[in-house]
Amino acid sequence: MASLGRFARRLWRDQKALALIEFAYSLPILTMLGMGGVEIANLSITHMRVSQLALSLADNSSRAKQEIVAGVPHMREYDVNEAFKASALQSGGLDVVHNGRLILSSLEVNEQGGQWIHWQRCFGDAKYSSSYGKQGDGVTGTSFPGMGPAGKQVKAESGFAIMFAEVVYDYKPLLFASLVPPQAIRKTAAMYVRDDRDLTQIYNPAPAAPVSSC
Repeated sequence: MASLGRFARRLWRDQKALALIEFAYSLPILTMLGMGGVEIANLSITHMRVSQLALSLADNSSRAKQEIVAGVPHMREYDVNEAFKASALQSGGLDVVHNGRLILSSLEVNEQGGQWIHWQRCFGDAKYSSSYGKQGDGVTGTSFPGMGPAGKQVKAESGFAIMFAEVVYDYKPLLFASLVPPQAIRKTAAMYVRDDRDLTQIYNPAPAAPVSSC
């Protein structure tokens, strides 16, 4: 018993490997905090990448055209498809084709001076629709307010068109679904058409290109 008592007192005073023991206690907490930081950083980066996809889609489609000799340039179904393909390539590992939806709308002015979604095209496997209207909305009258969040809608001017791009991406967490649950990331961008464009229709000359209808 005396020997056991001396051993216990010696063990109580022994401070060898104290830092290692403290680190072992704190390691699970530090690991959780580190992985949580990685998850939040990945979510932030994905938001930025989806936002850039929307901006790029609006920009590319605002520049696309087919030059016409002694006429106004046309927008074709082929041009829309090429803008979608460019966004798909830009998305890289996000694989927006299978994990998201690209929606491109041409916002114009109708005969009564109101806002009008003349045409709308979609690309991607995810089954999302536009948050701000569908093709044909506002074809007559002036009740359609434009496209965008309430109170912040963009509006086209007579004789011009706005390319309004929406990108919806199904985000899947890397590690902690309880911290950052799966969610749909939605981003929008709008660009005025850069040059003259025939707004009477979206053309599809032979050989006809597939129509990316919604």
